[in-house]
Amino acid sequence: MLRGNAPAKIDDKGRLKVPNAFRALIEQEHGRDVFVTSLTGESVRIYPMPVWLDVERRLAAMPSTHPARVKFLDRVNFFGQATELDPQGRVLIQTRLRESAVMQGEVDVLGQYNYLDVWNHDRFLARLGREPFTDDDARALAEFGI
Repeated sequence: MLRGNAPAKIDDKGRLKVPNAFRALIEQEHGRDVFVTSLTGESVRIYPMPVWLDVERRLAAMPSTHPARVKFLDRVNFFGQATELDPQGRVLIQTRLRESAVMQGEVDVLGQYNYLDVWNHDRFLARLGREPFTDDDARALAEFGI
């Protein structure tokens, strides 16, 4: 399970050095192949390839013309690229996504159970301020025993 937060850097070539704790878990459980994408262009999602293939399997069960499926695939494919962690644990973030998500310098890498979210640090802090955790959020989680 990918959990917690680790600061990281994007190098001049647009590569993210995946923090060692996350890298070890991904490589041990899933190998080095990953799918790097985004749904909104605000942040980067890094899915271990077996996790992404499971998402695709579930999408394949939906009608190909379902509007939500089409919108989802349009976005993740526009920003997405299959790649792999290099021997140093770096992953290239393609130019289009790197520019859209402002991936440069210091970034925050957050474990999201079975994938990683990567955020520009300032953009993530602004999001936390813009989207506070509310009583409604607490009630919604309580429905699941959390």
